[in-house]
This record gives sequence, C-alpha cells and structure tokens, in this order.
Amino acid sequence: MDQNVTTTPVTQVTATMDAFRTELTRRRVEAGLSKKALARRMAFDPSYVSHIESGRHRPTEDFARRADDVLGSGGRLWLLWREYDRSRHEAATGPAAPTSATAADPHSDLVVEREEASMRFDGRNYVMTIRRHLHNVGSKPVTLYWIKISSDDESKSELTWDMIDLQASCNGEPMDWRIAQDQPTVKQVWLMFRNGDYEFPLYPGERTWIEYSYTVAEGTWGHWFQRAIRLPTRYLSIRLRFPAHLEPRVWGTETSMTADGAPLAANPRVTHSSEGEVEWLWEVPQPQLNARYRLHWQFQGRGEPEPRSGRAVDRPDRTEPTERGDHGGRSGVRRSALNRRRPAVVQ
Repeated sequence: MDQNVTTTPVTQVTATMDAFRTELTRRRVEAGLSKKALARRMAFDPSYVSHIESGRHRPTEDFARRADDVLGSGGRLWLLWREYDRSRHEAATGPAAPTSATAADPHSDLVVEREEASMRFDGRNYVMTIRRHLHNVGSKPVTLYWIKISSDDESKSELTWDMIDLQASCNGEPMDWRIAQDQPTVKQVWLMFRNGDYEFPLYPGERTWIEYSYTVAEGTWGHWFQRAIRLPTRYLSIRLRFPAHLEPRVWGTETSMTADGAPLAANPRVTHSSEGEVEWLWEVPQPQLNARYRLHWQFQGRGEPEPRSGRAVDRPDRTEPTERGDHGGRSGVRRSALNRRRPAVVQ
C-alpha cells in the first residue's frame, strides 16, 4: 500500500540539525582534528563538540560561525545552521512572513564569490570603491544590500552625505539607496536592486556584480582601511594607491574569531605607475568568515597631515551579515547623480 509521507516541522528540525552535525563531523575529520583539538581551537569546552556531533546539544550561531572559521568551510556550516535555526523557529511558532528588513535578512543566502576593494588617496581625499560578485544560493529574490561607512571615532570632522557622494550600480545599472542609520561618524545604507520604477532583483541561482564608491576627506579618515568578512567569501583583493612623493609605508593585520591581530600572511605586490603613484595589492583566497583585514599606512614624506575638508578634485569616473534597522529620520530613497537618468534594461 502506498503511503504519502509528510514532513512535519519537528522532523524538519531533526533533518536540518542532522545536516549540520554531519557536515561538522566531515569537515573536522578531513582537517585531521580530534573533537578535543577542534574545541580548543574554537575556545569551547572539549565535551561541547562531542555533544553537538552526537545531537545531544543544539548548536548556537556563535558555535557555527567559529566552526566555519576554524574549519574553513567558506560559510557552508553557517548556512546549514541558519536552515536549522529557521526550521526550529517555524516548529515553535509556525511559518510567518517577516515584518521588517531585519527579520527578512536579505543577506542570509548570499555568497560573495569575489570582492575587489580599492582605496585611492589623491593628497586631499580618499576614494573607496568596492566591487562584489554576488551569488544568491537561497530560495528567495534579494532586493536589498546593506553597507556601512564609518570614520575614526576620534575625528572632529563629521561625515556628510555631500562629502561621501555615494554612488552604486549593479552590472552598470544605477541603484537607488535609502538611509538606514545617520550618525556623525557612521552612515549605514540599504542599496536597492531598483532604479525608480525599474526593479532588477537578484533571483535564486543568479549571480551579479554590484559596485559602490564614496569619498571621505583626509581630516575625517584615519590612517587605516578595513574589510570585514561578514558573508561567505571565496576571494578578496585589497588595493591601496598613494602619491609616491608622500613616501607611504603600508602594512596589514588580520583578526579572526580565534586569533588576535597578526600580520597578513599574504605578501603584497607593490608597483609604481607613470602617474607618480605607488600601489599595494593584497590577494586573499578563501578569507575566513568574520575575519577582519586592516591595512595601515604612514607618510614619511611629510609630517602628520593637517585636517582638511572638501571633496575630491580629480575624482575618477566610477560607475560592505550585522547591524540593521531603518533609521527613523532621513529615510527617503536617494538617487545620486549617476542615477538621474532613464534606467536601461539589463541584458
């Protein structure tokens, strides 16, 4: 006799937890680590890993992120934990539609296949450009992407929207954006996969490039530039460019959930251009989730820079899961100069 098997919320919780602990065990064995050794690297009690793998204890988000970091699974363990956590909540409360951007978490199923971060100093201003190749590995369209711009907390100069001149695009198509948080030294923004009435969500299984750039005056910016790996990322490059006459010295540090700041393992590639600039390039394949890569510099060709204000004078023509939440003040949709045109159809 044929029987129809229905997956209940309870059995779904069991299935997703089994998937997580099976992947955890496989990754640990492949890494040649005992349960005790893995627990030590993760800064957990030795018995805890054993309890997770046997199913006696439920994994926490902190455990999943640390395991992902130590075992180098590129976000796989964290994504499996999110599936488990989602099924556990649905079993307790029933499926419910998210009521806010925070609950919806548009980043939960994104993988960054490539991030190319660059910073250029022209003597007065810093221009940052971030390019990311995104892959939607989830089951729902992605319509928002969160970024954060912050300066040194000790700075006496405030970040202003006019100074920042934020511009963003998706495969060359300008993106609208709205303010999530507006503080003197911190700006948080939702980039929107739309331009006016034209929408171009990132559908499940699809990939796309997004790019955004902004400007910060020298007196508002510190002498360091940091990239935080908040999403599973396959490749990271960081490029810094300075006027050669300033005689810049540049070095990098890396911080993860299991290690304090240490020198970047990768050697930078240093080149000099005919335009009188010197460039440092770091390449990091498979950067660890939650790691932070910070680049520092000093100028030997002059004393400490005097604070300046203003915007870049020769800005090139250019087409960062996490704190969230809409800001209650200036929350309207913004369109930069790049956006003030009729949207083109993305092929």
